[in-house]
Amino acid sequence: MADRAALEALLGAPVARVTPLQGGDLSEVVRVALSDGRQVVAKTGPRVATEARMLAAIAATGAPAPQVIAATEGLLVLEHLSETRATPDGWAALGDGLARLHATTGAAYGWPEVYAFGPAAIPNGASGDWPGFWAERRLLAWPEALPADIARRVEALALRLSGLVPANPPASLLHGDLWSGNVLFTGEGAALIDPACYHGDAEVDLAMLDLFGPPHPAFRERYGAPAPGWPTRRAAYQLWPALVHMRLFGGGYRSLVERCLTALGA
Repeated sequence: MADRAALEALLGAPVARVTPLQGGDLSEVVRVALSDGRQVVAKTGPRVATEARMLAAIAATGAPAPQVIAATEGLLVLEHLSETRATPDGWAALGDGLARLHATTGAAYGWPEVYAFGPAAIPNGASGDWPGFWAERRLLAWPEALPADIARRVEALALRLSGLVPANPPASLLHGDLWSGNVLFTGEGAALIDPACYHGDAEVDLAMLDLFGPPHPAFRERYGAPAPGWPTRRAAYQLWPALVHMRLFGGGYRSLVERCLTALGA
């Protein structure tokens, strides 16, 4: 947990209470009640300053995200948002917010900073070649960390990726880790948290949102229906988070990786 003195110096008020929050497999997240009545969320970890810049980029598009109150290299302080249960209206709001996020595009695929999920590096060097970016900076980011047979199948798939994903989709601003646990439903809608931003095909976020079960139909009604060929692209984009999960959390995710590879004929 962040040092209380550091929090008090940043926020200008004594800390009254600290409550651990769920989430944060790779960092610590707490709710902080201050003596002046304010509540904030504090997050510690080695990459929280980068996360602060990502949240600011999301907010600049008009997509909902918690306000960054303060950030140092090891400490991020965010606006506290009161969470509610997910409702159809909340899912519709997520569709609106994600559409705004994806409407913001960059000049190339990638992000100015390298990022990581714990030990799993996320190379983000700029590229004008989307299939090449997805192959080199995602699927082949760390083949040495994969089981040898899985690595061989991924490498073979990468050679024909240009026939499976678009050649030059708009370089949309992506959340980058958009599963339902990184959506905070509130009374006002749905806020995006814990991003791993970069520019790429908007369907990357949609595939991730589908990874552990489809979103409520209200989301697609507001965001829009997928284009033809979606099942193949979804498998190609879901393979990356499946590989990340297998690396971080072990062989229990091997079947998910194999399911994606099999769907792609790899």
